[in-house]
Amino acid sequence: PYGTVARVNIGQVILSIRTKESNAAVVMEALRRARYKFPGRQKIIVSKKWGFTNVGKDEYLKLKEEKRVLQDGAYLQFIRPKGPLEQNLRAQLRA
Repeated sequence: PYGTVARVNIGQVILSIRTKESNAAVVMEALRRARYKFPGRQKIIVSKKWGFTNVGKDEYLKLKEEKRVLQDGAYLQFIRPKGPLEQNLRAQLRA
């Protein structure tokens, strides 16, 4: 009767934040303080992935050095060795 609430399952992600490595400590403290505003138990998990992608940080840096990946907003585009030659060369120049 007090208002509407979100139904959250156990293990469901409530909040996801992207930040620079240098700001990680500040963000962790902010999330630690914010979790007191929610009932129940919350965990703060630091991902090993690069941003919101499925690629690990070390793997991303290796792919970026080899020019096999393009930034696409919050995600990545992989440059494949197959396909039209002209299109692949343009993609590698953008990388």
